[in-house]
Parts: sequence; C-alpha cells; structure tokens
Amino acid sequence: MTRTTQQWQAADSAHHLHPFTDFKSLAAKGSRVITRGENIYLWDSEGHQILDAMSGLWCVNLGYGRQELIDAATHQLKTLPFYNSFFQTTTPPAIELAELLAEVTPPQFKHVFFSGSGSEGNDTVVRLVRRYWDLMGKPKRDVIISRHNAYHGSTMAGASLGGMSGMHSQGGLPIPGIVHIQQPFWFEQGQGHTRDEFGVIAARWLEEKILAVGADRVAAFIGEPVQGAGGVIVPPDTYWPEIQRICDQYGILLVSDEVICGFGRTGRWFGCETFGFRPDLMTFAKGVTSGYIPLGGVMVGDRVARTMIDKGGEFAHGYTYSGHPVACAVGIASIRVLQREGLVDRVHDELGPHLAWHFSELADHPLVGEAQTCGMMGALQLVRDKATNAVFDPTLEVGMVCRGHCFANGLIMRAVGDRMIVAPPLVMTIGQLDEMAALIRRCLDLTLDALTRRGWV
Repeated sequence: MTRTTQQWQAADSAHHLHPFTDFKSLAAKGSRVITRGENIYLWDSEGHQILDAMSGLWCVNLGYGRQELIDAATHQLKTLPFYNSFFQTTTPPAIELAELLAEVTPPQFKHVFFSGSGSEGNDTVVRLVRRYWDLMGKPKRDVIISRHNAYHGSTMAGASLGGMSGMHSQGGLPIPGIVHIQQPFWFEQGQGHTRDEFGVIAARWLEEKILAVGADRVAAFIGEPVQGAGGVIVPPDTYWPEIQRICDQYGILLVSDEVICGFGRTGRWFGCETFGFRPDLMTFAKGVTSGYIPLGGVMVGDRVARTMIDKGGEFAHGYTYSGHPVACAVGIASIRVLQREGLVDRVHDELGPHLAWHFSELADHPLVGEAQTCGMMGALQLVRDKATNAVFDPTLEVGMVCRGHCFANGLIMRAVGDRMIVAPPLVMTIGQLDEMAALIRRCLDLTLDALTRRGWV
C-alpha cells in the first residue's frame, strides 16, 4: 500500500501512541516517517537520506540490511518460530546463545537469564538481587542504590532504578527500596577538581549512602559504565575502581547495566572491561541482536548463580519470550559477525580513536564547552560562554534547536538537554566518520548563527 507522507502521519496520529512523547504536540506536528535503511543510512517518506549517528536507539551496531541476521531469523521462523522456556523446556537457539554469551562475557559469567528487553532485564535484576539475599538468610538486605540521571528502562522497576526526575514525577516512582546518589558528571559538579580527584569524590557518595541507609540493608549498586541516555557521561578513570572497592568492602552486589555499552560500543566487549570493574550481574539488550529482534537478559555471575543453584527453590519470575528462539538465533548471528569481522578490536584500535580525534577538533567550536568520547559514543556540551562554561537557560531548549538543524541536514544526533550525543554504528568506515563530523560541524555553525540572531549568545 502506497501512501503519501500526510496520509501516514494522519494514520499515525489517529492510532499510534509513541514513547516519551507529548501526544498533543506530535499530533499537531506530524511524525517523521522512516521507510528504509541501508548500512548506516535511513530514508524518510519524502526520499531524504539521513546518516544515522545514533544506531537507531543505540542498537543497530551492524547497520541496516545485514543478510546474515535476516537469514538467521528466516531459517528459525521456518524451523521453530516460538516455544517457551517454562515447564523445564528449552530450544537449541537459547542453549547455543547462552553458551556463546558465556564465551564473550567476563569469566565470572557462566549463566544467563533471558528477557525481551533491557527494561525487563533490569526488573529481573531487582528480583535476582532480592532473591539472592533471601537465600543468604538476609531478607532485610533489599535496598538497591542507583544514580540520578541514570537510565535503566521504563518498566516500574527499571524506571525506579533510573534517576530521571521526569519519569519519577509520573506514576508514583520510585518504588520502595530504591535510592539514588549523584552521577559522576565532572562538567556539572566537579569543576575545581581534577577529573581523577572528582572520580574518587563521586564514588565515595556511594559509601556515604550505604552508611546512611545502613550497610546491613544495602543489597546492590547498579550503574551504567557510561551513562548513555543521560548524555554520554563518561566517568573519570578513578571512579569505577573506587566503586568496586566500596562494594567489596561492604559485601554488596555490583550490577553493570550494559544495555548501551555492551557488545563493542566502548571498544571492549563490555563497558565493565573498559573501566576495570567486576560486576556480579550484567544487564544486556540492544546490540546483542543489533536491534533486529527484541532480546535482553541478565548475565548472572558465579556468586549469585551458585547460591541460587545450590540452595534450590523456585525462582518465581520469567517472561513468555524468555529465550525466544528467533531472537536467540539472531543474537547468535550478530555476535558471530562481531567476532568474524573483528569489530570490537576495530572500535578500540581505529574507529574509537578517529571519533575521539574528530570530537577534539569540534571542541574548538564556540558553542562547545566539553567534548567527550568513549569508543563509539560521543557528547558535545553546548555552552553560552566558552570562556566561563556558562550554560544556557534550559527553557531555551538550545539542544533542540541544534537537533532541528541536524535533521534538516541529513543527520540524526540526539539532544539530551543541551548535550548533543552520538552512538554511531560499529560498521562505519573512516570516510563515513569524516562525513558525520563534517555534518556535525555544519549543524553547530547553523545553530550558532540561529542563536546569534535571537540574541542568545
């Protein structure tokens, strides 16, 4: 069926409620209709080509149209499109993906619990953490510590673990037993200290919270190695080693949310390896299937897995689509591409450093107060006064002004407040990174011109 853009928009407005959206505002404006993807590019219903510098939503690491993933899904759909993992039953793709995940994750992980998404994975984390301490005879040890401005999903538990104030203002969140500390955001809170000094200071906010809650009440700490949706907040190098020391000292479980950072994004297979810490649990999703099919899960470390296996008793938790055979088949194919093409090493050795070089050049732009990268993630902090790093009035929504210029010039770059971020596909060429950087500079220039005309700079 062929429709005009206006017809697609009208049908969308009439029936489709989008995530994280002001429905009234979108109905008045109309959705952008994406109709096709190939490699790192998308095309909309008007025929415009767009460079997808966000990998869909941090997930299309292998780019659009990978035949290996399409073939894996097609074969599995023909063989066994679905069966569940309940009732002491399994399927070959679920077994094989579990084996492969044990191979590519850090050595403490030999077991996986599958979910349908990262949000479901983090709900599972809450259940696993509290079940573990129940089995250890310490049921009152049920408080989980997270961070402000963290993102751990949109389900009730996931959104509670996250530290997004806009989410907490709706629906009576967070649920009981979840508390938060400040994020390790040097630009916002650490100026006056070196980054290394601030990393230790920020990590010790965890210890302060443990003592305030009571060490005998704290079950776990959860964090993203790099806070993705919060604005690509790359912590100082001193942060995670100090977090590890504190968790070890007080015996609490350490959870790494790798939904964004996993499967090569940071230049290692997982972000915890990049930053040098050893989690007990590790949430994954997105890049495990390159976003082609929904799949998530939790890698369960020996400390937790052995306790649950050895002590026995039912773990009363699960999902219809846990270990979905088609999703698992695509996950296997996706990981095999990462291995065969050496993409994780390529991010570490070639693509990540080239992105970092481009962002160091963009740091000279009059609007940029800070440029950060980690592997194939990057952030540019927009400022009103480069000399003092004075920021814009948030009500001006300068980041959205810049994002508008990005879309108008064939680039998808996300605005988190006034922080412009990218997470490009891991299959980009050096030439495509150069193309992306040139588009970013053009959009920064157009934004500066627009702000100057409005008298905002």
